[in-house]
Amino acid sequence: MCEPCCLSQLACCCGSAACSLCCGCCPKIKQSTSTRFMYTLFFMLVTVTCVIMMSPTVEKAMQEHIPFYTELCNKLNAGENCSTLVGYSAVYKVCFGMACFFFLFSVFTIRVRTSMGCRAAVHNGFWFFKFVALLACCAGGFFLPNQETFLEVWRYVGAAGGFLFIIIQLMLLVQFAHRWNQNWSSGVKYNKTWYAALALVTLVLFSMAVGALVFMIRFYTDPEACFLNKLFLGVNGGLCFVVSLLAISPCIQTFQPTSGLLQSAIISVYVMYLTFSALASKPAEMVERNGENVTVCVFPYNSGEQSESNIVTGIGTAIMFGCILYSCLISTTKRSSTALQVYRNDFPENERARCCFCCVDDTEDYDDEKTAGGQNVKYDEKEGTIYSYCYFHFVFFLGSLYVMMTVTNWFHYENAKIERLLEGSWSVFWIKMASCWHCTHHYSDISGWTR
Repeated sequence: MCEPCCLSQLACCCGSAACSLCCGCCPKIKQSTSTRFMYTLFFMLVTVTCVIMMSPTVEKAMQEHIPFYTELCNKLNAGENCSTLVGYSAVYKVCFGMACFFFLFSVFTIRVRTSMGCRAAVHNGFWFFKFVALLACCAGGFFLPNQETFLEVWRYVGAAGGFLFIIIQLMLLVQFAHRWNQNWSSGVKYNKTWYAALALVTLVLFSMAVGALVFMIRFYTDPEACFLNKLFLGVNGGLCFVVSLLAISPCIQTFQPTSGLLQSAIISVYVMYLTFSALASKPAEMVERNGENVTVCVFPYNSGEQSESNIVTGIGTAIMFGCILYSCLISTTKRSSTALQVYRNDFPENERARCCFCCVDDTEDYDDEKTAGGQNVKYDEKEGTIYSYCYFHFVFFLGSLYVMMTVTNWFHYENAKIERLLEGSWSVFWIKMASCWHCTHHYSDISGWTR
């Protein structure tokens, strides 16, 4: 079994064969899924490297535990204690390489419609050579001339691309909300249990949104300060209330029969999350009380223990990774990319209600091909590609820029550390507030309220 498996992996790394696991008892995997998984693995490896580069804790641990660390840095001409390989400038250079890698593949795969051509073969295989190319791109960023000019220009390119990636995230959320409501509503006429499920989920989501609003009013407002907090809590809470009323208004129901409270509940929860994230990202305010300066309107998690701060930062980083992966992978499916491009509801009317509707694949059954000594592979693109290769790489290109800006704290990059990911900065605050308003605007647009 070992030899056939090794041959299979060799064909995957150095040829156009689809990648699969060596264990034959693993579930079947589609060629398109295998390809996207491998690109995601590349993306995550570089992202984790960027996180390590921005962590003084990891840097100190490496100095203490790697033998001959100082000598190794000197031989690599990486500066004292490898100073040129850490910090925001190193992250910019590495993400520049990753962004170039995905952008070049996006250009390379323009108008690919069949998986039988040579460009599709490169996209779906030759993983060893592509990994080497990715490493070369990331390393090449450290040898660019005019480093200061490059960092200044690349910062604004990253900001533009990162904000565009946020917009794609919001569009996906709106599309997800409409799909969820339509899928479960389609089961109501066959089984009234789906109606109860819709009502229960909607009630839970609205309870979460209201609870979050009350929590933020309690901890993020103060009688003597935090005027912006009060203003935006009122504005965003009012927007959620308005979109909820409009979703069930007779006028909207006439033009959009599938509109309901579930969509507005999902949007309300996400708007409250973005509002909380924005308020938590805003620099702390001080008021004078009893002759002392007191910090107000801050998240009450920190009781002085560094471990608590690290736990919260770790959770925030994990959420960031999850959002990035969801946006990169889900936005490139046939159904989601169609929704992003057309802005209309193109889902089939006879769709069967499912609890895990988002996991339903867009494709039909395909013939299996047995991988020697390993996992079965379903070649689901024999009749044509099931997703846009060009758009897939472009989303990962934008994701690379978003990672770069998020890890380096956007425009507050000079003192950025991954351990301070959740600390306040005005740039992050306004970006997240703008995301709230765009989310509600796009929801009203895709629901047909502005037409």
